[in-house]
Amino acid sequence: MNMTKLTGMIRRNCALVVVLALAGIGSSASAQDTALARAASVLQPQAYVSLQPVARGRAFEVAVVAKITPGFHVNAHEPSEEYLIPTKITADLPPGIVVVETDYPRGVMRAFRFSKTPLRVYETSFTVHMKLRAGNAAAMGHQKIALTVGYQACNQDSCLPPTKVPAEVELDVAAVDTPVHAINADIFASAGTAKPMAQH
Repeated sequence: MNMTKLTGMIRRNCALVVVLALAGIGSSASAQDTALARAASVLQPQAYVSLQPVARGRAFEVAVVAKITPGFHVNAHEPSEEYLIPTKITADLPPGIVVVETDYPRGVMRAFRFSKTPLRVYETSFTVHMKLRAGNAAAMGHQKIALTVGYQACNQDSCLPPTKVPAEVELDVAAVDTPVHAINADIFASAGTAKPMAQH
């Protein structure tokens, strides 16, 4: 075989290797994207505010009610094992509004085939109550609080990749001493009777 033919074969083989490698990378990325998309669909959060409007200088609450797709669970905020990824809610707050305390439910202990010991989890649905305060310098008018729920979902046999999903709550901030009205009473009625885990 002459040198010209040998060089041509080498070039064709190299090109084939590159194509196969790129195809493998594409398949891997596609599988990862699919897994993340599936994980993000497990939890459906909805946020509610306790007062409308919220007067400057006034404390109020936000509740995040999260529904979990049947067949799945998510780890509790304070999981029973150190290696588990906790469920956690973070808030992007308008100027002048601060989070005072966040109360997470304790969760329930359940046995799963992938774990030798029972694990503390949330299943079906759970509600997180956030206590906030609008300061005297809080921006007036219509405001939005962007929330992010981070979690890892699992079924009886295995876990999906950790992910985050957004939620949002809207409120109107009014002047000090503005009359306020309680809303979403059914959501907040259980806040005082729950046995929460507080995150300061």
